[in-house]
Amino acid sequence: MNEKKYYVDQHAVVDENVEIGEGTKIWHFSHVQSGAKIGKKCILGQNVNIGNNVTIGNFVKIQNNVSVYEGVTLEDYVFCGPSMVFTNIKDPRSKYPQVGASYYIKTLVKEGASLGANSTIVCGITIGRFAFVGAGAVVTKDVPDFAMVVGNPGRIKGWFSEAGKKLEFNDEGIAYCEKSKKTYKLENGIVREIEL
Repeated sequence: MNEKKYYVDQHAVVDENVEIGEGTKIWHFSHVQSGAKIGKKCILGQNVNIGNNVTIGNFVKIQNNVSVYEGVTLEDYVFCGPSMVFTNIKDPRSKYPQVGASYYIKTLVKEGASLGANSTIVCGITIGRFAFVGAGAVVTKDVPDFAMVVGNPGRIKGWFSEAGKKLEFNDEGIAYCEKSKKTYKLENGIVREIEL
C-alpha cells in the first residue's frame, strides 16, 4: 500500500497529475489543479486555489481565501496573507476571454517574501527576496529584496531583515539584525547582506 506523506482534508480537491511534497497540509475547500507542483512542508489554508501548472517551493504558507493563478511562481518560505490577490492577465474582458498559458503574464515571488492580508499583486512583476508587502497594498511594479512596500500604489517605506525585523541604518548605510544575526547595507536604493 502506497501511503501519502502529505495531508489533504476530505473536503479538499486535488486533481490528477500534481506533485505534493512530504509534510504538506491542504485544508478544507481548497483545490489544487492539474500540473501544479507544491514543495514540502507547505500549508494551504481554507479555500485556497492553486491554478494549473503553478510552482510552489518548500515551507510556503498560504492563508485562507487565496488563489494562486497559473503564471505565478512562489519560491521557498513565501507567506501569503489571508485574502491577498494575484492577477495573471493585464486586460481582462469577459466578452473577449483570454484562456491558455500564452495569455498569462508571469509573476515571481522570491524566497522569504511576505504578502500581507488583502494585498494585490498585479501580474508581470517580481517580489524580491524577503520583501514585505503591507496589508492592503496594491503592488504594480517590481519590489527590491528586503523592501517594505505599503499603500496604493505600493511604495517603499522601509526595509526588513530576512527575519522580518525593521532595519535601522546608520550614517554609513549599515544595519544589523539581532534575530537573523546578519548585517545589511543600503546603497543606491538597494539592500544587500554583507560580511563585516
